[in-house]
Amino acid sequence: MPTDPRVIWIMAGEASGDILGARLMEAIRRRSPSIAFAGIGGPRMEALGLHSLFPMRDLSVMGLVEVLPRLRFLRRRLNEAVRDIELRRPDLIVTIDSPGFALRLLRRIKNLGIPRVHYVAPQVWAWREHRVKEFPGLWDRLLCLLPFEQDYFSEFDLDGRFVGHPVLQSEADQGDADRFRRRHDIRPDAPVLILMPGSRHSEAPRLMPVFGRMLALLKRRYPTLVPVLPVSSGIADSVRAQAARWPIAPVIVTDLHDKHDAFAAAGAALTKSGTSTLELALAGVPMAVTYRVNPLTAAAVRRMIKVGHVAMVNLLAGRTIVPELLQENCRPDILAETVSKLLSDPAVANAQRGAFAEVLASLRPETGTPADAAADAVMELLPR
Repeated sequence: MPTDPRVIWIMAGEASGDILGARLMEAIRRRSPSIAFAGIGGPRMEALGLHSLFPMRDLSVMGLVEVLPRLRFLRRRLNEAVRDIELRRPDLIVTIDSPGFALRLLRRIKNLGIPRVHYVAPQVWAWREHRVKEFPGLWDRLLCLLPFEQDYFSEFDLDGRFVGHPVLQSEADQGDADRFRRRHDIRPDAPVLILMPGSRHSEAPRLMPVFGRMLALLKRRYPTLVPVLPVSSGIADSVRAQAARWPIAPVIVTDLHDKHDAFAAAGAALTKSGTSTLELALAGVPMAVTYRVNPLTAAAVRRMIKVGHVAMVNLLAGRTIVPELLQENCRPDILAETVSKLLSDPAVANAQRGAFAEVLASLRPETGTPADAAADAVMELLPR
């Protein structure tokens, strides 16, 4: 078989982007097995042969205040990425999410004449809509995960393509509850509570102490309660150290299949906003969304936010399906009361599950999987 000389330069800046990038690489290789990849990625992309220019974790930071101390370092990483692209002259560039870094990179390379695709539309429809004016010329195609985004960006003459949401390929609904309980020696009647404090080093420390104090309250009512922390391997040691002070020792899960088994065993979940809400919805786990950031970051965001919901499931449904307990409502007593209702009231739990089906149906592409739809959209722009 002749070798395809074409090179796609692909970049992911966080764990979710690494998953997207790996699925996209696999789908592209099914269409052209010998296409080469270069760029920046995490363990999943590296397992497919990508030699990351530098560790992806260098880019995993969020929050206005949290980024400031690392600006010089991030600028240096940006310069490295630009130089690599200038030297390689790839046939196409794909940037995945991480808009703080990716959009700066696209701006720096827009005059090189290389086709560019950005995967995961920036959520300017939620806040800072004025940024749309900065986008023309940054990419040749924008791959959208949410059904309303294609029409939204077309109003600004930006080429958006709805490709479906990758959560549909996550297999989050394929877990085995009995296997999880056997593996971790959990009694059949013990309630399991999923706690998802975030995948970044800057996120988890804000929720872990609150979760610990909440568990002290829940322990009185649910003495056999088992908290489960599905976290990325990169923050597992940090999370383990913080959880050592909790009144109930949690099960810490880093393996993806074990995480899905935990979902199947769970009676309820508390999670930060984001894709985790869609994973839990796919698995049918009743949930509440909670989050806490630096007060200065929160104040800035509240002035700019344009949508009525933070949780993705609520946003897609256009109504409140799951409680949103943010900032001043991210309190141990409020969280404990909310979790108690989810664990003890079947009507509340079942109402959420019924609404999840409606939300998930809206995320499917017209044909195939989201990764296949994304690969087709990318290959259309790849020079022959």
